Amino acid sequence: MTTTRRSFLKTIAGPTAGAGTGTWRPRSARPAPAVKVGCVVLGDMGINAPTMIALEKGYFKQNDLDAEMIPFKGGPDLLKGVLAGGADIGLTGATGPLVFRVRGTGIRAIATILEKNHFTLTVSPQIKKVEDLKGGSIGVTVVGSTTWVFARMLARKMGWEPEKDIKIVGVGGIDAQAAALKRGETQGCIFGDAGSVLEYQGVGHIIMRLDEVTPKWISLIAYSTDELIKTKKDTLQRTLKSIFQGQKFFRENPEETIRIASKGIGWPEPATRRAYDLVKPLLSVDGRMDLDAMKVMQDTLLELNVLKQRLPLDQHYTTEFVPVKI
Repeated sequence: MTTTRRSFLKTIAGPTAGAGTGTWRPRSARPAPAVKVGCVVLGDMGINAPTMIALEKGYFKQNDLDAEMIPFKGGPDLLKGVLAGGADIGLTGATGPLVFRVRGTGIRAIATILEKNHFTLTVSPQIKKVEDLKGGSIGVTVVGSTTWVFARMLARKMGWEPEKDIKIVGVGGIDAQAAALKRGETQGCIFGDAGSVLEYQGVGHIIMRLDEVTPKWISLIAYSTDELIKTKKDTLQRTLKSIFQGQKFFRENPEETIRIASKGIGWPEPATRRAYDLVKPLLSVDGRMDLDAMKVMQDTLLELNVLKQRLPLDQHYTTEFVPVKI
């Protein structure tokens, strides 16, 4: 089930979206400082729902911002967008700044959006427990991705040797994962809360949330560039405040949140409800970062050779925007 940028605009923004812009604008925007919130993918409730809520409920307007939400195709595209000025703030997996900063880009995390790990292990119907995966294959997006890292960590926890006891296969996005499960090419896959869609489609069932494998982790963060942190600090602060107002609404209003997210992401209501239950316990209240978890993440990426060098941890984040006050 693929939600394209065009269908996203048609479903949510209707005639209020600029043709071909790939953005979602709130209705009747008043003159105010413009801010662009970039989201790493559209198909993830934890990443998108708080911003969608903030737009629909007018929190950005309350904070004197003319906001638009821009979904990207993945981490590298979002990074390019933020660096090129196509987005002021990026919402993405928390390993992003660790990887991209080492590659010489001037970005850093400014707040935690989702704590711990909301990624899911979804397995085919015949798999009843994690041990049953031994000798089979786990689908991930691509080798070296966050999903690949989690698959390696799962294998290590289970005492499995990759390629001998379990194969970790780069499959692609959610539709490709569904097809691989249906054909029996994989017996499980690691994905974000979109595992709820695979479960809804009947091609698999969620057997665990990956915080069982990564007790010290940060799932999703907001980041920006060093330049914008200096020059648009007030705008970024008000943007975070709006998003965290959306997070508060998310926690306190499940039915309305599910309606907004289902419509915005394009997921069936039962899949959205399942994702809501997965995400709600992990929503950050005030954006503060668990620095011990960040160190564990850095150590893990170095061990798996995703990172080629270690930078001082404080080069990857700033604490000047947290705690977020709403």
